[in-house]
Amino acid sequence: MSVNLQTPIDYLKGVGPSRADLLRKELGIHTYQDLINLFPNRYLDRTHYYKINQLQRNNADVQVIGKITHFKEVAQKRGKRLVATFQDDTGTMELVWFRGQKWIKDKLKCNKPYVVFGKTNWFGGKFNMPHPEVEALEEHENNLRSAMQPVYPSTEKLTNSGITNRALSKIMQQLFIETGGKFSETLPDSLRAELQLINKQSALFNVHFPKNQELLARAQFRLKFEELFYIQLQLIIKNLIHKSKIKGFPFNHVGDYFNSFFKNHLPFNLTYAQKRVLKEIRADLGSHAQMNRLLQGDVGSGKTIVGFMSMLMALDNGFQACLMAPTEILSVQHYSGLLQWCKKLNINIKILTGSTKTSERKKIHETLENGQLQIVIGTHALLEDKVKFKNLGLAIIDEQHRFGVAQRSKLWHKNTSPPHILVMTATPIPRTLAMSVYGDLDISVIDELPPGRKPIKTVHRYDNNRLNVFRFIRDEISKGRQIYVVYPLIQESEKMDYKDLMDGYESLSRDFPMPDYQISIVHGKMKPEDKDYEMRRFLKGETQIMVATTVIEVGVNVPNASVMIIESAERFGLSQLHQLRGRVGRGAKQSYCILMTSHKLSNDSKVRLETMVKTNDGFEIAEVDLKLRGPGDIMGTQQSGVLNLKIADLIKDQDILQHARYHAKNILKIDPKLELSENKSILNTYRQLSKFKNIWNYIS
Repeated sequence: MSVNLQTPIDYLKGVGPSRADLLRKELGIHTYQDLINLFPNRYLDRTHYYKINQLQRNNADVQVIGKITHFKEVAQKRGKRLVATFQDDTGTMELVWFRGQKWIKDKLKCNKPYVVFGKTNWFGGKFNMPHPEVEALEEHENNLRSAMQPVYPSTEKLTNSGITNRALSKIMQQLFIETGGKFSETLPDSLRAELQLINKQSALFNVHFPKNQELLARAQFRLKFEELFYIQLQLIIKNLIHKSKIKGFPFNHVGDYFNSFFKNHLPFNLTYAQKRVLKEIRADLGSHAQMNRLLQGDVGSGKTIVGFMSMLMALDNGFQACLMAPTEILSVQHYSGLLQWCKKLNINIKILTGSTKTSERKKIHETLENGQLQIVIGTHALLEDKVKFKNLGLAIIDEQHRFGVAQRSKLWHKNTSPPHILVMTATPIPRTLAMSVYGDLDISVIDELPPGRKPIKTVHRYDNNRLNVFRFIRDEISKGRQIYVVYPLIQESEKMDYKDLMDGYESLSRDFPMPDYQISIVHGKMKPEDKDYEMRRFLKGETQIMVATTVIEVGVNVPNASVMIIESAERFGLSQLHQLRGRVGRGAKQSYCILMTSHKLSNDSKVRLETMVKTNDGFEIAEVDLKLRGPGDIMGTQQSGVLNLKIADLIKDQDILQHARYHAKNILKIDPKLELSENKSILNTYRQLSKFKNIWNYIS
């Protein structure tokens, strides 16, 4: 009888109800399937046996063959410890237990050969091994035990309840005995032959009981490829279904609005990257399928103008367009920027935010519904039920990671059929992450800055260089430039942050006294109208220095500001440092970013600061950030579910991911419905996966 992998774990010999309960709660193991997909974190090399006189004082895991000559109990502050003298033909060491002494004394016999395994300590002139794994030599030699011993994920609760790594290994062994090690193949023979992948059975056996390093590496590669292949397959199919099922409004022609803007009002020549992205958007909008595109571009790369020109395509085809931004400041900035162009083209544009007056709001609602209002810019206020469009053709969402999926779908349902969607972000997403999290969106990248933009010069300075930094600020102000000084804001310690900010403000006021210098200050405790007043003063050039917390991270565009000083830079994440730096360098003049820190820096902080000094490339920075923080942190919890990987690692296995996506795409290109007989195993696995959220649930 073949064992069903969906059998509850309780039925596996050696598990039973109480162990099953613990495995469910602590490791999420409900079925045989879940157990087989509990992959080891690391492996201990059990090929080597040490002699006692070869041991080094390095706290490493070692295994030694020898005999126990005698036991003694030693009194200590609390209770006793059990000490056994262990000896081989080169010397003696001690084995020590602080608990479970009676059981150990009953179980272990003197003068019988044992293999002991564990970490060694040097204490009182000899080596000892606390709580070693002890196994009779005879049993050790007969066991289904690989030379590379797996170490499984565990918790304190499991270990304390007797489900040690060794116990998990035995349970796993039992699973292979009960299933006969037979697991159905999930990849076609042709693909396995092309990539020289071992079969599913060998892969699972050798990942849990590897005979040697080479077989382990082949098993891991096979299982990682499979996991990433099915994630990519699901995302690509989702995209294909989306395109075939969800019809978009066809924007069949490019008309007067677009052409007039392009010929007469374009403020600068488009970069090659902007032209390429516009072509990709144009192809989507004319394809009769709903566009679902992610536009990535670094701070200042010119995403807004691409977004605006896409809106003009909607207007040329008789549709309305909207742009939604996460904050009021950002909405206002987008509105002010687009208003000047709309006036030239005689386009009706309005802004709708939380602080729009009721009378104005009513008017906006009416003109949106009767179609007189062509473009609306706004915040979450656009999602309110009262906001209805006559014919919304294109919705642009800025900094989309700030909006949840539910909010985006609300925007979709404003129409009888969904508008085209363009999602913009200035937070570069590493390629691997974009492929895994947004793999169902088409991705466009603006990867060059407009001509004439000078790269921002970034330096790292310690607090004791402050006088030189102040001298530099004075020089820049004398040239008519403006300066940002930003302090960290971390919610838990708001009082401390406020103090830092006020101390900084006071010391700057002493060094840059009125009336020669004017300083603005902006922080989270101020009323919105006071914040706006201070921001406007800085924008008009009435103040030379803006002291602020990270509220200025997104939004404010002051071309005349040429220096960004980031205080306690070690307390910021990489993407935040990069976003803040992007507030300067908006004009044609050379701009600077100065990272101020104390001398006390962690290794991660050093890497972050060195990265900032070395490069202005947001994508390179995002890759380093991914390595430092891991995928879950970067995407935020709402997105990280996709990345709950069992064996693959997005950072270390980028090459495998690219391979997996390439092969998934190729197979679907030739056989979009997976109808060919050679793809039967893929179709079966895909169908099983579609029933379950967790990608691995049915993969065996």
